[in-house]
Amino acid sequence: MTGDETIGSATARRLTAELARLQREGRYPSLVAGVTRGGRLLWSGGRGTVDGAVPGSGTQYRIGSITKTMTAVAVLRLRDEKLLTLDDPIGDHLPEVPFGERTIGQLLAHEAGLRAELPGEWWERVAGVAWAEFVDRLRREDVLFSAGRQFHYSNLGYAVLGELVARLRGRPWWDVLREEVLDPLGMSRTTYHPGPGAAAGWAVHPWADLVLPEPAHDTGVGAPAGQLWSTVEDLGRWAGLLLGDQASGVVDARTLSEMIRPTGVDVGGGRRGFGLGLFNFGRPDGAVVGHGGSMPGFVAALFVEPAQQTGVVVLGNATTGDSTGTLAMTLLDVMREHEPWAGPVWAPLSQVDEEALALVGPWYWGSSAMAVRLSSAGLELVVLGRSGRSGLFRRDDDGFWVGQDGYHEGERLRPVRDAEGRVTALDIGTFVFTREPYEAGGPIPGGVDPGGWRNGL
Repeated sequence: MTGDETIGSATARRLTAELARLQREGRYPSLVAGVTRGGRLLWSGGRGTVDGAVPGSGTQYRIGSITKTMTAVAVLRLRDEKLLTLDDPIGDHLPEVPFGERTIGQLLAHEAGLRAELPGEWWERVAGVAWAEFVDRLRREDVLFSAGRQFHYSNLGYAVLGELVARLRGRPWWDVLREEVLDPLGMSRTTYHPGPGAAAGWAVHPWADLVLPEPAHDTGVGAPAGQLWSTVEDLGRWAGLLLGDQASGVVDARTLSEMIRPTGVDVGGGRRGFGLGLFNFGRPDGAVVGHGGSMPGFVAALFVEPAQQTGVVVLGNATTGDSTGTLAMTLLDVMREHEPWAGPVWAPLSQVDEEALALVGPWYWGSSAMAVRLSSAGLELVVLGRSGRSGLFRRDDDGFWVGQDGYHEGERLRPVRDAEGRVTALDIGTFVFTREPYEAGGPIPGGVDPGGWRNGL
């Protein structure tokens, strides 16, 4: 994206009309939305009133479970610092929990089989408790399913992850999140409690145009699952991070890719995938990634479309369903149709990698024609003439080429050299690629018929 990118007036009117329609038909006391690219707000709008004025991009709303995406980043930062692994049983770090064999990765992906809600009263509507009292309430019966068996959304799991962050950092979860994640991104209006001028939460009567105030308690140990308040402007910066902005240093590109990649499928949610703290919606024009949020009196949605480098934030103050998510998807559709992203400008590589250059060109996996290209992204394995096992390979910290996606994800690409050091074949997870189809004399397991190719059966 270029620094002077703007949005057309006709597109802005269309976005405003969609926002107005949902505020009216959804009967929201107030509703705000924004569209971003590169973490920069291109458009925002507000309808309804907060304290007698039309809300704007700086008005605070409670964001509910969008908080989980930030908790997930805090956990993965610990992993990246090698203070834990995703395969660690949570009991290794929090020995007092009765489901200690469930792993940190399973908790992040909602695959630990834990119950959905925190034990005790309806936790979103009452004052929260501290960790010691919370642990006293935990029982083995809080485990509903075998580990890794299925996706089952769990606020309980994210409450535990918040304590994990606090335990390993030696200070409260909120302090860690503010200092390590929010402050580097300039998200000063994302707070634990609402600030001055924040929207109040309302329930709207289902059969009459009447409203009822909703409570806004401190959720205590449940805070990592849904406590925070934020604005369209701040969440636009968060969208920029999810779209790959590395300027803050909060999380690197490889970890972000890991968060986005689905590990499980939420069958009840329209078969949406879920990674490590983020939902992933497969769409014909490319995946949409993000999270919704709700707390009494508030609903929220934050989605990004990486292929378009576009983010959308919608915040409302009514206890209703996930219609903010529907509006967010609609706004992304409007942007894709009327303001498509032009994409990056092509430029040659900044330096020549002779070792990588020796690997490019045509290759054959048996009789299947393939090719390897070198770009700024890495080595691209391309299938020629049909569909197949293509993929991207990048060098890891040890200098090995490692698959980043598809069938070869995590597998190493190893150049095979002759006695003079020339690359004669590629070995990818034991599959051998040669310069000719079933090349005679090539290092192909099982050998090649010495009669070679023939013109009859």
